[in-house]
Amino acid sequence: MKTLLLITGILIAGLFLQCDGNSSLFFNARKATADSLRKADSINTSLLFSKADLAKTYCVKNKFDTSICLLLNMREHSGNFRFYVWDFNTNNAVDSGLVSHGCGSHPWGIDASANNPVFSNIPESHTSSLGKYKIGKRDVSQWGVGIKYYLFGLESTNSKAYERQIVFHSWDKIPDVATYPIGAPEGWGCPAISNSFFNRIDNMLIASNKPVLLWIFNE
Repeated sequence: MKTLLLITGILIAGLFLQCDGNSSLFFNARKATADSLRKADSINTSLLFSKADLAKTYCVKNKFDTSICLLLNMREHSGNFRFYVWDFNTNNAVDSGLVSHGCGSHPWGIDASANNPVFSNIPESHTSSLGKYKIGKRDVSQWGVGIKYYLFGLESTNSKAYERQIVFHSWDKIPDVATYPIGAPEGWGCPAISNSFFNRIDNMLIASNKPVLLWIFNE
């Protein structure tokens, strides 16, 4: 009962902070609540193995890196880990974390569509796009750790990714821990992850001498 009253109090305090216009304090209050409720992510193992097999076939055929790929399942609630680093050599996920999706018509930076994101390939839609991507050039970013990777959509569902400036980057607002039932903050369509998670993947991408596949799906 005391725990329930404490959580309720935090939520009410968060609502007052939001009304005062202090969105960062409001998010921190919600995050504190989420930390007390977070749960371990449950990986849909059979789906990931199936996607990894298809990804390996694609990578071999198209001369991509055949040691790793990045698999993102947007069907998962955004407060759960749903971004997986897949090691083709061990045939297993070797790392995972939270990832944001596009806010669409909702305000930027909140979790309005944590469980039901909208996807589109239309410019200015502020949504994420499903499909396979080739991870391109490493460059300077204004977000997170200051690094980004250009993304090139390989399917009709994400063919305008480069035009839309959809890139892979880190974001200070994305935490390292699962926040369910609170979702990850939503941006304008880029797959953004936490700074520390990004640094780990960045090291893998730097070490690769071939394009790495990033695959966003919703299954």
